[in-house]
Amino acid sequence: MFDLTQALLQRKSVRAFLDKEVKHEDIVDILDKARHAPSGTNTQPWVVAVLSGQKKKQLDALLLAQFENGVARQMDYNYYPITKLPANLNSRRVACGLQMYHTLGINREDIEKRKLQWGKNYSAFGAPVVLYFFADKSLEKGSFMDYGMFMQSIMLMAVSKGLGTCAQAALAEQPQIVRSFLGYSDNYVLVCGMALGYEDQTDIINSYRTPREEVTSFTTFFE
Repeated sequence: MFDLTQALLQRKSVRAFLDKEVKHEDIVDILDKARHAPSGTNTQPWVVAVLSGQKKKQLDALLLAQFENGVARQMDYNYYPITKLPANLNSRRVACGLQMYHTLGINREDIEKRKLQWGKNYSAFGAPVVLYFFADKSLEKGSFMDYGMFMQSIMLMAVSKGLGTCAQAALAEQPQIVRSFLGYSDNYVLVCGMALGYEDQTDIINSYRTPREEVTSFTTFFE
């Protein structure tokens, strides 16, 4: 039986995957269940492209080439504030990166190794499957909340099938390339991508888990 509590606690960002095929019917079933996620006035704004095999490898190569050639990021929207994050949020963001590189034994000064690790983003960390999420460009912030609930549903369903995921904003850094490769028009915003596959439990990077704030630190009860 599906244990929601266990799935919530088990879900994590997986950054190393086994070279093991994910069954097409499992992907369809995950999406079939996730489509029941809530959305404002039932708009269901999600548009999903699923890549595997040669198609995935070809797009991976295009995105990695942009990164290695130093092409500037050109996301369809601002993920972070234009100025700067509030101090408490930024401290968590910095700690997240430091913890990951510490787990890998990569020093802050080792720019080359840090770059090699970051480059793995563009192959969805070697996952056999990657999902790209699009939305009509006319939509506003409310639809991004809808999308978050849809994606969380996908990630929890993946856990129920013994699969790992990693939601990745990095896969949306070059939206024109992704749209052109997949044949989507400029009427669609590229929201992000998501790696999907079987976790490589022997890879040390998957031992890296970020801490979470206690309920009392972000909640105020009014009675």
